[in-house]
Formats: sequence, C-alpha cells, structure tokens
Amino acid sequence: MCYGWCFLYSFTAYGLRCYTCVNSSPSSCTQVLSCPTGFDRCSSVTASGYVTKSCMPSQLCISPIKCCSGDLCNGAIPTGPSVLLLLLSSAIITFFV
Repeated sequence: MCYGWCFLYSFTAYGLRCYTCVNSSPSSCTQVLSCPTGFDRCSSVTASGYVTKSCMPSQLCISPIKCCSGDLCNGAIPTGPSVLLLLLSSAIITFFV
C-alpha cells in the first residue's frame, strides 16, 4: 500500500552513495562513501595525473569537475550489462520459449 512512499523514505534515509579516492588509477577507486546531508552529487576530477572522487554539493559542480546524481555514478567501471550477459539472457529466453 505504501510502495511509493516506502521507496522514497528508504532512498532519503540512506542518502547518496559515491566512490571516494585520490589515486593515479581511476579503476582502483573502490571505497564507497555515504554522502552527508547537503552533498547531493558524486564528483570526479582529474588533475596532475591524479583522480579525485567524492561527494559534492551541486553548487560546486563547475568545470573541470564532472558531477552526477545517481548512486555510485562516479565509478570508472561501467555498470551497464556486458555482452556476455546479453548473450546469456538471449540463450535462456530462446531455451525456455
């Protein structure tokens, strides 16, 4: 009965989660941070050969800082489906249909 409200409540209760690091390799950023109140964007910036990722207020999202608003959206590893996953799901559908 409270599907929309329960989802909204659980999303705001835990807040945005972002990758956080200062590294020379973007793919080694694996630490996750729950953003504090007022920090509504994940950020990523590269300068002097180092990648810095963290939470940030949207007002500070200016070039060259790249910002996004989804959970863990500032990761270097693509979160979309891989070709293997697409082929596997097609094979399963073909097998059962």
